[in-house]
Amino acid sequence: MARVTVVGAGVVGLTSAVRLLEAGHRVDVLARDLPGETTSAVAAALWYPYLALPQDRVTAWSRTSYAAFARLADEQPAAGVRMRPGSELRRTAGDRPWWADAVPDLVDEPALTGPYERAWTFTAPVVEMPVYLGWLVERVLALGGTVTRLNLSALPSGADVVVNCSGIGARHLAGDLGVVPVRGQVVRVAQTGIERWALDAEGPTYVVPRSHDVVVGGTEVEGEWSRTPSPEIAGDVLRRAIRLVPELAGAEVLSHKVGLRPRRAEVRVERVDDVVHSYGHGGAGVTLSWGCAEEVVALVGG
Repeated sequence: MARVTVVGAGVVGLTSAVRLLEAGHRVDVLARDLPGETTSAVAAALWYPYLALPQDRVTAWSRTSYAAFARLADEQPAAGVRMRPGSELRRTAGDRPWWADAVPDLVDEPALTGPYERAWTFTAPVVEMPVYLGWLVERVLALGGTVTRLNLSALPSGADVVVNCSGIGARHLAGDLGVVPVRGQVVRVAQTGIERWALDAEGPTYVVPRSHDVVVGGTEVEGEWSRTPSPEIAGDVLRRAIRLVPELAGAEVLSHKVGLRPRRAEVRVERVDDVVHSYGHGGAGVTLSWGCAEEVVALVGG
């Protein structure tokens, strides 16, 4: 078994670490940002392939992750995963989503709200990230791994294999300027009894209910690095969300957050010498996490 250093403590890095530890490797996670400080912590974390290509590999990774999350929802309630019904709403009828084969219960039906005509309805994992990231860390530690804050100027040496899950940091650590930030701002509001998620197929508006709050979004601004929430943008996000789910009207605003999605022309999961890269997941880090982790384990080998 190998000595593996995983760079990055977001959902992709931690999930890869868990799978590598389960496969018998020795694993140390190094990251500038601890899990609660990452873009993953900001995510609404609805299973949904978003801003990630190529379609065939993304569909396969998403299918694997869907099954893993469904098992966690059933077997590990402390992980913070819940299977919730909801709909991708469309203004006109259209073809099946390209990722449809990853979902076991996709149904085309009339929409019942606002300007929307049709809805692709299915059950999807919703992952409460503050809880889930903590669960992943506990899993890493329980399996004998470590998680350490370290501001790296380059990918580390000394391990048999380095797994690069540095997200937007891959611009520097992998010298990959094809990774660009896509700024996303969300608003967290008090739970008002909403049980179903909803999103606009034309993006980027979505409403994702959790146990004690609701995450509404969002924005999709490529090339923007600012992590400072804008009150004006927050107002626009809320107005769009209320058109999508009118029951949100009057909900108490709890917080505003911004995350930088690491977008790339194609998600990079490949091995180059003693480095396995897994980054560029766009807005689908959670959605692809378990599928990509399985491929990382295969690339690390025995």
